[in-house]
Amino acid sequence: MGRVRVGSARIPDRDAPERAVEVLLERGYDACEIDFESGFWMGYPWAERLGELAREHDLALSVHAPLFGWVGHLEATGRKWSSALGALDRSAGIAAACGAEVVVFHPGFLLGRSREDAIDAVVEQLALVRERLEGKDRAVPFGIEVMGRVRDLGSLDDCVEISRRAGWVRPVVDFAHMHATSDGAFVEPEPFREALELVDGVLPSGAPFHLHFSDIAFANRNETKHLPYGEGTLRADPLRVALDGFDRPATVISESPDERSSQAIRAALVG
Repeated sequence: MGRVRVGSARIPDRDAPERAVEVLLERGYDACEIDFESGFWMGYPWAERLGELAREHDLALSVHAPLFGWVGHLEATGRKWSSALGALDRSAGIAAACGAEVVVFHPGFLLGRSREDAIDAVVEQLALVRERLEGKDRAVPFGIEVMGRVRDLGSLDDCVEISRRAGWVRPVVDFAHMHATSDGAFVEPEPFREALELVDGVLPSGAPFHLHFSDIAFANRNETKHLPYGEGTLRADPLRVALDGFDRPATVISESPDERSSQAIRAALVG
C-alpha cells in the first residue's frame, strides 16, 4: 500500500501561515485543503509562504475552488461563465504559488440536458480553462469532485469519464457523497475498492488518490449534511482495508464538522 496522508478541509488559522502550519502539525495532519468554497481569503504572498512551510514540514496541500467555479454552463458566455472562469484561474494561481497537488472543483448541472450533452459541455469548457491557465504558466492538475445528488451531474462514472477525456483532470472521490447516493452501501471494503479501481484506471502514474471523507446524513439518495463521526453509518476502517490493495498513495481530506471526528478518521486510517 502507498502512503496514506490525512488532512483538514480548511486552513485552521487565517492570520499567519506559520500559525496555520503549526496547528496542522500539532493535530497530527500531513495534508490540508485550502478552503475557498465561499470565496478567496488568501493572497499570493500568503500562499507562497504557506508553500515554503508545507514543503519544509512535508505537508501535502490542495485547493478547493469556490463553489461558483463550475463548468458545464449552457453557453461559455455571460457573467456566470466569466465568474467561474476567473475563480478557476485564481484557484490555479494560488495552487501554483503554494505547490498544491490539485485544484478541486465541482462539476456543473444537467440543466435539462442529457447526461452525455452535459458531459460534452464540461469537457469543452475545461479545454477553455486549460488554454487560459497555460497562457499564465499555472496549468496545474484539477480534480473533479463526485457529487451527492443522485439525479444530477457528478456521479463517479461521470467524473471518471470527464477525467478520461480531459486528460489533465482527476476524479476526487467523496465517499460521503457516494454513501448518500448509494443509499448507504459503503459499509464493507468492496464498494470502496471498486470505486478506487475505477479512479486508479485514469490517474497518472504516481499521482495520489485524492479523497474526501466524513460521516453523512442523507434522504432519498441525496446528501443532507455532514455528521460528526459515528452518528451515521459511514466508517473509515473499510476504506483503509480497500487502500491496502493499491500501491498508489492517497490523500484523505476530512470534511467532518468537528475536530474530534477528523481525529477519529485519522486514527482509523493511519493509527
